[in-house]
Amino acid sequence: MRSQTTFDLQYAHRFYGFKGEAQYLHGHTGTLTIEVEDTVNAGVNMVFPCNEIQKTAWEVLKNFDHALVLRQDDPLLPAILDVYEKQGIKNGHPQNTMKGAAFSNELCTAYPDCRIVVTKETMTVEGMIKMVYELLKDKLNIAKITFTSGVNVASEEYAVKETVARCPLCGIALDENGVCPKCGFKKR
Repeated sequence: MRSQTTFDLQYAHRFYGFKGEAQYLHGHTGTLTIEVEDTVNAGVNMVFPCNEIQKTAWEVLKNFDHALVLRQDDPLLPAILDVYEKQGIKNGHPQNTMKGAAFSNELCTAYPDCRIVVTKETMTVEGMIKMVYELLKDKLNIAKITFTSGVNVASEEYAVKETVARCPLCGIALDENGVCPKCGFKKR
């Protein structure tokens, strides 16, 4: 069975090197849906609490929200960083409170202090799905990701891992020692 959670993300990007309207810097509201698959946990009668999916995923996804997402070779990137430096906001600002922890992998790097995500590939709906999966695959038993942005939509299904040991009291995944990080339940 599957549990699913959706996220609305506001972001700006452009398709550097493409012809047409998308080559200009523009913004979107995107909707990301993550489906997590596992057996129904008898203790709490659910696959995985949706609020826990949200908490786990949001720690990564908030770096994309209200962010500028640019490809690493886009000539706008150094120009924007220069402007941010001159404004004194490149290394953060006290009002920048929605930032997540910095991350970096082969597909993307988040610079939360300046609200920028630098990508290897152009930030398309398909690209977003690839990035999100790589960032969350070891944290959630992801079965499917769908991303909608404007009139564009894509989805990808994944082979799920084996069943994850979960707490019978609150439903979230137990840590490597068999302990629930939320309520302290210990597996015998």
